[in-house]
Amino acid sequence: MLDTPQTVVGAPVQWDGVLQLTNAQLVLPNDVRHGSLTIDAGKIADLDTDGPRTRSLDLQGDYLIPGIIDLHTDHVETHVHPRSTVQWAFLPALLAHDAVVIAGGTTTVFDSLCVGATMKRPERGEILLPLIEALEHGQAAGAFRVDHLLHLRCEISDPDTPQLTADALQHPLARLVSVMDHTPGDRQSPDIERWFNHMIHEMEISASEGRARMDELFERSERIGAQNRAKIIAHSKAANVPVMSHDDRSVAHVDQALAEGVTISEFPTTHVAAKRAKDHALGTVMGAPNYLRGGSQSGNVAVKELLEAGLVDALASDYVPRSPLDCAFAIAADRDLDIGLPSAIALVSSTPARFAGLTDRGRLETGLRADLVQVRVMDGQPVVRGVWREGMRVF
Repeated sequence: MLDTPQTVVGAPVQWDGVLQLTNAQLVLPNDVRHGSLTIDAGKIADLDTDGPRTRSLDLQGDYLIPGIIDLHTDHVETHVHPRSTVQWAFLPALLAHDAVVIAGGTTTVFDSLCVGATMKRPERGEILLPLIEALEHGQAAGAFRVDHLLHLRCEISDPDTPQLTADALQHPLARLVSVMDHTPGDRQSPDIERWFNHMIHEMEISASEGRARMDELFERSERIGAQNRAKIIAHSKAANVPVMSHDDRSVAHVDQALAEGVTISEFPTTHVAAKRAKDHALGTVMGAPNYLRGGSQSGNVAVKELLEAGLVDALASDYVPRSPLDCAFAIAADRDLDIGLPSAIALVSSTPARFAGLTDRGRLETGLRADLVQVRVMDGQPVVRGVWREGMRVF
């Protein structure tokens, strides 16, 4: 190893030198090829350059893949609320989140912040904008290893959501919106009693109080849900931000999204909804944990079933930050699936980049950002051994 740049924390500062990563299994868009990759001024300058540069790093035969792009992670809230009654300071919470994300090979993360209050988190409306400001401050200060963008998860049953969405869309990091309705009986939770028992257990409230809160939620969703959804989509279109429809369960749900100009179906809960989306060129994003667990935690359609039918375009971490990396390699090794490693890696890199309009990253191609991950597979388990973001080593 000769004169390589030191590992840094924070936003990369472009390095003026040239670094060649040699002896790597390059996972290209259409094949895997042994060779080298040259980084210059934060970008991929060349593939398979003849002869080593002054600065070179032998990857010892490890895989080199494009940095993972995660369109949906709920993990921020895990650090902001480490206990149900504890709210942690925002910047330290974001720093902890950032460290977990980079360790899983994700170089661009869409932090999925809930817009609007929910029964379990009524404070979400109050903390949203201050949390976004803390994220922007950390990003500007170079505190993070990962490129952080915002995915606004807009709960249509809260009357404050449309205005909160409009306010949040003023922030330049806001690049993705999803419209959600977690009212039970439809979409993610068709079994109302199962949802109710889970809710009162998590909230530690009595059945009578739970019934009163659920009835209030039903009334509010019925009264304002449709108009809120329309307002949120209108705000997003005005800001030129892609919109995803969350938890589509039926043909009617997908047709509604199509009529609204929505471009992505996120986490469709049934085979029929995913097929309808595919048939009408609506992009489909599924959760990587679903595949790794062997099925949905909510009893919805299994990702493997949809992969077998060719109905999955992209994968997101949902609630386990490193799951896209593990999932991509597991899919490529799955003998039941005819999906090679380049196509599996595309599910967590190039396709999410395309969905989000990020044309400068997501593939090992000359001229694109040198967002790269060195991966060694040990007894079937992918292990991250190095991460570069815009040519600087950040892990």
